[in-house]
Amino acid sequence: MRDTRTARTGPFGHTQTWQVSHSRQSTRSRLRRWVLRRRRLLAAFLLCAAAAIAVQQLTPAEPATTTILIAARDLPAGHTLTRTDLVEAKVSPVMVPDEALRPDDQQASPWAGSQVSGPVRRGEVVTDAALLGKGLLVGAPPGSQAVPVRLADPSTVQLLHQGQLVNIVLTSSQGIDGPTSNEVLASSVPVLWTSAFAASSGGLLPSTHDSDGLVVIAATASQSALLAGASVRGKIFLVLVS
Repeated sequence: MRDTRTARTGPFGHTQTWQVSHSRQSTRSRLRRWVLRRRRLLAAFLLCAAAAIAVQQLTPAEPATTTILIAARDLPAGHTLTRTDLVEAKVSPVMVPDEALRPDDQQASPWAGSQVSGPVRRGEVVTDAALLGKGLLVGAPPGSQAVPVRLADPSTVQLLHQGQLVNIVLTSSQGIDGPTSNEVLASSVPVLWTSAFAASSGGLLPSTHDSDGLVVIAATASQSALLAGASVRGKIFLVLVS
């Protein structure tokens, strides 16, 4: 329904007509009244929206992470790894050590069946240095060599742990009643592995009679030459040093 109003203007009697829509005016009036009645609710809604935007802007972005493998439980020295021994964990890329085992490696499991060279704590990141093999010499001085020696007293290996520094002493004698001499073949060399670390069965160096008293140490090239075949020249003993 429309209301038409007429006004006369000008000397010639020209008329102008305005048509005002009652429906449009009523819609605006209702909207204005609705806003006025709910102004507090609208103000609260706008404040909540502003707060949400502010929180979103102030919340730091999720830090970058990378997935690696860690020990699922405490693992003893010489333990043979299986798939269930390692689990995935997300850590900051700056915290990942070199040659850490990753899930991509887990799919192929090239490390499955390898032995850990020393005890591994639950949650510890596992790297190639923790496995028997080329990782034994990680961090050693350039030119270092892993040399196995067999001790005259196999029970000595029970006193050793990975990283223990020892002196390698060769005791020899001339004949049955001849004089005995002691020669230090290597001083303050670290223990890399012993037969006590081996699993009861399987692995690279199984704990059998053949490996009883066997110790692997890190030596220089000159020390390695002295140690090679030393057991046939006499008896080899270890002296623990600090």
